[in-house]
Amino acid sequence: MTDVGKPGDARFFERTGPHSLQTLAELTGAQTQAPERLIYGVAPLQTAGPRDVTFLDNRRYADLLPGIKAGAVIVHPDLAARVPEGTAALVTREPYVGWAKISTLFHPFPRAKPGIHASAVIDPSATIDPTAEIGANAVIGARVEIGAETIVGPLTSIAEGVIIGAQCRIHAQVSVSHAIIGNRVVLYPGARIGQDGFGFAISPTGFTPVPQLGRVLIGDGAEIGANTCIDRGSAQDTVIGPGVHIDNLAQIGHNVNIGAHTVIVAQAGVSGSTTIGPQVMIAAQAGLTGHLTIGRGARIGAQAGVMTDIGPGEEVMGSPSQPSKTFFREVITLRKLAQYGRKPKKAGG
Repeated sequence: MTDVGKPGDARFFERTGPHSLQTLAELTGAQTQAPERLIYGVAPLQTAGPRDVTFLDNRRYADLLPGIKAGAVIVHPDLAARVPEGTAALVTREPYVGWAKISTLFHPFPRAKPGIHASAVIDPSATIDPTAEIGANAVIGARVEIGAETIVGPLTSIAEGVIIGAQCRIHAQVSVSHAIIGNRVVLYPGARIGQDGFGFAISPTGFTPVPQLGRVLIGDGAEIGANTCIDRGSAQDTVIGPGVHIDNLAQIGHNVNIGAHTVIVAQAGVSGSTTIGPQVMIAAQAGLTGHLTIGRGARIGAQAGVMTDIGPGEEVMGSPSQPSKTFFREVITLRKLAQYGRKPKKAGG
């Protein structure tokens, strides 16, 4: 094994470079006083060498900074003075954002290799941009539209009528139906988009299925994690706003509307007809019942059970969910009660 501790194994990741220090500074908006040099790759703080750029964003690792051997390091202005001689400081108030941009420069996302694999099954009425890539054994249905430089991975099924924009990455074994997808959307392996919502009418004689007549609308730049399921709407659409990031193994019910740049972490579930505002954060394994309204910028803790509306900017935890401060007060109180109960009783008590 070679390059232990170095990211970007050439067997799996495209590599560019070298790039000049000035190029990195301009890309990130960082300031640097160091003389010009070439940088050949990215590496973690502990293993970066003189040809690499690294970063420090978490101050708990600040004590490592004076001993690093990197050619350049992206740091906050408060830590710039601790960068050792011989290492170029790229000074920015957002080191992690800078790291993301520089990492993407050295290791860009996969680009489409124009063409259709011989084993793909394409309906004659489908419209596929000549710059798109269609993988092995993919199935593209009638009247599908696929935009420029989009990649459709192997064994993926795109059902009739689906529209997919430009520069999307649809990974292996994804299924998409009843959906209109914007530009630069990423669907990770096994994602299921547009299947029937969980809708039925209940009567003494049993369950009567309710036709699910809506669509899934996914905005530009959204990312949907592996094995995540997004149901189409019943009488209205399920909407995933631009820049939304949904992690792996999440469930989004029918008619859910998720605002721009919201983050939903793994194994969370959102029941039908819930509206989630922009810039909300929903942590892992949280569950939201249906027909709720979650305000802009709200924060929902891991494993929270949300059964009531949450206002803008509110933070909740626990099941049933409650304000974070109340939750922690209760935890502390219960802990004190438990400790009190273990104390030995006084003689005669």
